[in-house]
Amino acid sequence: MADDVVNEQIEYYAARAPEYNDWWERRGEFDAGPEFARAWQTDIEALEEWLAGCHVHGRVLEIAAGTGNWTGELTRYADTITAVDSSRETLDINQRLNGDENVEFIVADVFAWDPPQQYDSVFFSFWLSHIPEGHWAGFWDLVSKALVPGGRVMFIDNAHPAHSAENGPGDRSITDPHHDMTPSDRPDWLQQREVRNGATYSVVKRYWWPHELAELIAAEGFAADVEHTGFAFIRGTAHQ
Repeated sequence: MADDVVNEQIEYYAARAPEYNDWWERRGEFDAGPEFARAWQTDIEALEEWLAGCHVHGRVLEIAAGTGNWTGELTRYADTITAVDSSRETLDINQRLNGDENVEFIVADVFAWDPPQQYDSVFFSFWLSHIPEGHWAGFWDLVSKALVPGGRVMFIDNAHPAHSAENGPGDRSITDPHHDMTPSDRPDWLQQREVRNGATYSVVKRYWWPHELAELIAAEGFAADVEHTGFAFIRGTAHQ
């Protein structure tokens, strides 16, 4: 079951690659109006400020690097970046946006990939929530192997929808016309998502409150500090 879901997620993000940055920048059908845009941008700026204070340096592994919105930020601080993603389509966009002078792009299913070296930092955004429960422990084993002693993990993800609804600009605080962002009661937290051409895919989407996520990460041998931004995101660091 888990492998089937992973394969379908890979297909989904390959299909969604051309529209992903429209979602991030809230263009076209993702435009929810000026009030939402201001709140969304404020949260993004808070994430950028937080990342600047995380002391990213040296060799960085970015898992699920996607279309490169955070790869570009990491290049401000890292000496080199290894950007891994299962989708060639998203990494092609990433490379066009950020170049490859100090970035190595690797197309790989992270659940079947071994890091070629150790890194000073490991970073991932909007990835933890897509890990099937059966792959959770194995993923953190990979992160442990990838880190130098004393290395640090940094991550960003969606806030729990209840937090976003309560603290966001009205009832469109987590709007996306192609899928329902509410927590799923289907097995393995599966959601049905649609891309612009009408194709639909099942993906894992797990939501946590910060203390819940910190406890889950602690169970894998990492001390974690997780908190909300204003309404849309959670951010966190972890170390062994």
